[in-house]
Amino acid sequence: MHRRFPPLPVWLTRPNRWDLVAAALVFGGLASVIVAAREMRVSLEILDATPIALDPAALPGYAARTTLRTFAALALSLTFTFAIATLAAKSRRAEKILIPLLDILQSVPVLGYLSFTVVLFLGLFPGSVLGAELAAIFAIFTSQVWNMTFSLYQSLRTVPHDMEEAAVAFHLSAWQRFWRLEVPFAVPGLVWNMMMSMSGGWFFVVAAEAITVGTHTIDLPGIGSYVALAIAERDLAAVGAALVAMLVVIALYDQLMFRPLVAWADKFRMGETAAAEAPRSWLLTLLRRTRLVRSTGTSLRRRVHAIAMWRPAWRAVGVPLSRAARTRIADLLYYGTLTVVALAGAGLAVALASGIGTAEILHVLRLGLFTLLRVAALMAVALVVWVPLGVLIGLRPRLAERLQPAAQFLAAFPANLLFPLAVVGIVHFKLDPDIWLSPLMLLGAQWYILFNVIAGASAVPNDLVEAARSLHVRGWLWWRKVMLPGVFPYVVTGALTAWGGAWNASIVAEAVRWGDTHLVAQGLGAYITLHTEAGDQARVALGVIVMCLFVVILNRLLWRPLYDTAARRFQLR
Repeated sequence: MHRRFPPLPVWLTRPNRWDLVAAALVFGGLASVIVAAREMRVSLEILDATPIALDPAALPGYAARTTLRTFAALALSLTFTFAIATLAAKSRRAEKILIPLLDILQSVPVLGYLSFTVVLFLGLFPGSVLGAELAAIFAIFTSQVWNMTFSLYQSLRTVPHDMEEAAVAFHLSAWQRFWRLEVPFAVPGLVWNMMMSMSGGWFFVVAAEAITVGTHTIDLPGIGSYVALAIAERDLAAVGAALVAMLVVIALYDQLMFRPLVAWADKFRMGETAAAEAPRSWLLTLLRRTRLVRSTGTSLRRRVHAIAMWRPAWRAVGVPLSRAARTRIADLLYYGTLTVVALAGAGLAVALASGIGTAEILHVLRLGLFTLLRVAALMAVALVVWVPLGVLIGLRPRLAERLQPAAQFLAAFPANLLFPLAVVGIVHFKLDPDIWLSPLMLLGAQWYILFNVIAGASAVPNDLVEAARSLHVRGWLWWRKVMLPGVFPYVVTGALTAWGGAWNASIVAEAVRWGDTHLVAQGLGAYITLHTEAGDQARVALGVIVMCLFVVILNRLLWRPLYDTAARRFQLR
């Protein structure tokens, strides 16, 4: 009989050659972050003295700065997601405030956030690039966070009943149920939405890195500023170099971060049988072959497990009030907060849009209807195209592996880079900009649908898929009875965030330029863009308010009922 000895302490574990490779990757990444972060604290005068250059040799440094901003925004988005989505899913009263508020915040364009946050951050760090960097990170955060928040909120509301009953049977506390049941159930969808958020940050990075304060423009070193300068100077070679740099960066963080996350998240897939094909990651395989890293990971996992299984030793102190009295107090606080927020928002809207006549307001509402028609038509096309393709990819992990970097690159592709083709084609063939500029709005928004449908299809229990195959359920019956009910909550989440993304994209898609040639479509996005360039803050505020109004009304009338239907009828039992 062999005697088992306890594992050696981490500091006594002897590393192997795979540990050396892992250490090189870790220290190389840390060195890049430190160098890029150090450059964020220089003076604004140094930034003015070294303007953006279209030299391809500068692209690696620009790419590192942009990547650091997007990852900083992603960390902030994760923090926000776990706080707000959990509160909205767990508290009925908080949900009634937070979900409409998220609808409004999602509909505010990136330019709208930049217009009032730039002065705040620059005032906090006067004379330092750090203020402009924080403003850019916050702008990228606003393009990343909403789909992640809605994804976690949707997952927390659609946890299968049998899993909840198991948690009750094992007497799990609310804290234990959250970390041992609800978060693992939400992980696959959240990982795919993190990928989409990174790509969404790249889509708006051009606007985030060129910050305008009055008549002065601060161009932060990054790929976004490089692309903006290349478009202004009509330098196609520089545009191509920027695309190559983006492709390299996306491929790197796909291999080093998202592919391992997808492979790791596969263990949280529901069902008693394993999938025929499991996602793979060479980095995850490398880490499993290490000795020191695995020993460190084992120690870390024990601590994480202990935190997840923590149970408070104290008991809640009873409040000497009846249940009815506590309900009345909570309702009073809820409706009081709602009234204060509504009055503050209405007062701010009136102050920002003061001095604008009724005719101008009606004109902006009419422009909003034009943009609404474009968004609705494009959303219908995107759903018809990407739902079947997303299911096809999500059910085949090996296919998802091959297509994952390409999907991230296409989702990150800035619409600005297609302006030359759009402008030249529309001018050459004498096409109507009101029609042919519309597809540019869908470039960034459609991927929210694809990524969420892939997450939904990959989360469908393999038992269900195998049962349908055994019973020879095929064709439309398979879609209606098996797959569409399984992915419906994810489709709604993707469509909701794509809806807000399409409205946001209208700002860059309805008014485009290439050199001295300008094309403008009738719509709310063009109205906001033109008045932003003119510095008319009152009309920019009016355009943003009307856009928020359209998005919130449609969310209340269409998307929120669909959300409730997904949580009520299409929940795995």
